[in-house]
Amino acid sequence: MKFATAQTVVSSDIAANGNAIRTMIREAAASGARLIGFCEGALSGYAKAQITDWATFDWIAQEAELRSVAALCGALHIHAVVGGAHRLADGSLPHNSLYVFSDLGTLTTRYDKRFLSNSEVSDWYAPGSVPVVFEVDGYSFGCALCIECQFPEIFGDYERMGVDGVIFASYGLPEHFEIALRAHAGLNCVWIGAATPAQKAPKGPAGNIGPDGRWINRCSATPAPGMVMARLDRKDPLYDVALQKARPWRAKARQGDIYRERMTDHRRTRNRQDY
Repeated sequence: MKFATAQTVVSSDIAANGNAIRTMIREAAASGARLIGFCEGALSGYAKAQITDWATFDWIAQEAELRSVAALCGALHIHAVVGGAHRLADGSLPHNSLYVFSDLGTLTTRYDKRFLSNSEVSDWYAPGSVPVVFEVDGYSFGCALCIECQFPEIFGDYERMGVDGVIFASYGLPEHFEIALRAHAGLNCVWIGAATPAQKAPKGPAGNIGPDGRWINRCSATPAPGMVMARLDRKDPLYDVALQKARPWRAKARQGDIYRERMTDHRRTRNRQDY
């Protein structure tokens, strides 16, 4: 199956953000993509950048745009992962979230960022608590946001949960993020779609990473909207070592039985030789 990773202009105008997201969804669907991922805050805007005070944030406008995105996904039969804030019923700080829409036009699930920066957790967002996995055409995906690329346990947990890929959304992809993402993809043998805002592209454009840890493709590094697509295929000869050899072997290695068995055999051989 094909999945797309986008970079759209993120502004303080929620309606404009929604229009940019829907435009990219249409392009992805026309190109045969079954899933498209957008950046952190793609719809709502990001705290400190477009959002300066939650008291003035237009939650009604965002809800309307979320419904429009869901309806378009259903009409075009495509899945989408869209960054946006999520308001909590108790009035506390909102979550920094990824909304996952199905090709039936419904909200499949929502991922709430678990590891927050110091400024985020102090003034802007409440942390989430659980990983999220969803499926598209028999392939499963996890979600991660921004600074979470600095926490390897996020990606290791997803590997143990059996995901094929991770939709990663960030408000910028600086070089150390890119290094970490390539490492996570190669170490865990998963695809990663890394989305970022168009205005942040000059410091690192959106792109897709293969399970061998190499970039498959990237958007333009100019501050303009764009989209790149990648193909997920577990039988792709290009990723034979990563998917058919390295990943299953590493799973056995982490389980540890293979080493305990070898140690037992070694001890038996040594005892016979001593005798």
